[in-house]
Amino acid sequence: MTAPTYRSQLGDFSSVVCFKAVIVGVEDTLGVDGAAVVFTRAGKVRGHNLVRELGLTGSNPPTEQIASLLNAAIGHDGTRLAAVTRSYDDGENVIIETQDTVCSAGESQGSDRRCTFTLGAVWGALEAITGRTYLGEQTESVLRGGNSDKFVFSPL
Repeated sequence: MTAPTYRSQLGDFSSVVCFKAVIVGVEDTLGVDGAAVVFTRAGKVRGHNLVRELGLTGSNPPTEQIASLLNAAIGHDGTRLAAVTRSYDDGENVIIETQDTVCSAGESQGSDRRCTFTLGAVWGALEAITGRTYLGEQTESVLRGGNSDKFVFSPL
């Protein structure tokens, strides 16, 4: 499947700096928690749409393969939202680890920035791939000493 080109002169990638300005502006307008709701939901919609575009809806591969599928779409060779480095089961929960997320870009160590859009995108993609509903949360951050931005998805 060939992705459409949306901009003929500049191509389809834009600056992380500009995306971060959108995040900060929305946080300034709605507050951090309000913005988190908006960006997480926007990410979920993006994740669902991405899986549909890739023809993976309901494909339900082994959890360990989800990281490579997502990384191909949103990692270095895809839209570059984040590197999806690992996916695995922990009991009934699904864990997905990311690095180099657009949300954390340019943030100083110790920042309380959350990866709301990235969390949402991975969450929506996971639900669309598996056909299951989850509650997602970020439990670790590279900004606060973690080796990855870790997302835990608990089935509902």
